[in-house]
Amino acid sequence: MKLLQNRIAESRFALPVTAVYALAAWLMMCAIGCRTYAELAVFALSAYLMAEMNNRNALIRVYSRMVSCTFLVLGTMAAPAIGRFDVLAVQLCFIASYLLLFASYQEKRAQGKMFYAFAFIGIAGVICPPSLLFVPVIWVLTATNLMAMSWRNFWASLIGLTAPYWFIAGYCAMTGDMAIPLRLADSFAHAIAPAQYTSSPGIIVSSAVTLLVAAIGAIHFMRNSYKDKIRTRMLYELLIATASFTAIFYAALPQYAEQMTGILVVNASVLAAHFFALTSTRLTNIAFILLALLAVAATAFNTLGCTPMANDLSPWSLL
Repeated sequence: MKLLQNRIAESRFALPVTAVYALAAWLMMCAIGCRTYAELAVFALSAYLMAEMNNRNALIRVYSRMVSCTFLVLGTMAAPAIGRFDVLAVQLCFIASYLLLFASYQEKRAQGKMFYAFAFIGIAGVICPPSLLFVPVIWVLTATNLMAMSWRNFWASLIGLTAPYWFIAGYCAMTGDMAIPLRLADSFAHAIAPAQYTSSPGIIVSSAVTLLVAAIGAIHFMRNSYKDKIRTRMLYELLIATASFTAIFYAALPQYAEQMTGILVVNASVLAAHFFALTSTRLTNIAFILLALLAVAATAFNTLGCTPMANDLSPWSLL
């Protein structure tokens, strides 16, 4: 007899039901002015790309839509605290980058995929400068886990990474408008400013729940990775490594807690989905139910504390 956890994880109705739940929560936030419909559109696009990532890479060895479901739940939970347009744009850039990087597995001549993958990271770097801290990490993981690093791919990634800045430089040269470079310089100055641990309760709750889910998923995978194919193991190890560095960057740069939590949600969703879909003990069933209730409670807490506010789109306006 299947446990509740397994019936939900393998159900074809799990994704539609979760999507309705997420949409209802987002519409409520939009109605009270906490979030905007533009932000909802970006989040919906991110959810679609997460589904594509799961479908193209067979991240779970049984039929399950838990990757998308977990992303919708965690993303909706964190939306009142981190759902600004610029934060969601950084999250979307990382999802698109993962999608392209995973497709380059063992391809030494994947220059096009590398160019666009790192171009998305470059765009994320324009919006949130600490995003560039992930570049050396991803270069190493491309060589060790994706086995796709070559001189051609390296130079393609470097060109893609700098492409957004070349476009900005060209625009400034044509218009003579130096406001964008000044804003970029101010963003970099903010990134290297002394750490200020003054996050709001909503961000703290969202990041704590996301980190807990990511840790549970990572521990489960490391204990059971031998059951997956080599390619799947390599991809999950990449996600675990980037999640670990995200937590480190979060601690070192709390002024960018929102962006780092948004990136962590992406990694945590895949790791937790593996745990939810591929465990079937009474203990894991209880853990699944408790984590689901915790996510719903955190969503309610964040939403109740969400007040109408003007969205700060200045980082996005750099583009």
